[in-house]
Amino acid sequence: MAVEARKQERENSQGLIRRFSKKVQQSGVLVRARANRFFKRSKSPEMSKRAALRREKLKKEYEKLKKLGLERK
Repeated sequence: MAVEARKQERENSQGLIRRFSKKVQQSGVLVRARANRFFKRSKSPEMSKRAALRREKLKKEYEKLKKLGLERK
């Protein structure tokens, strides 16, 4: 979606820029551009399951070390 602002009669360049900036903000173009800038692909179900299992395994290991008094500080 393109935002367009044409110079009106007896309008200076600062007024044109101000009007254009306002139109851009109201259209939501910047919000969408910023959201797409940091787009992150979602993990596949298999990968997310593996990650969850790994977290559980590490959690158990840390708890075991804590009980033995060998935890890292």
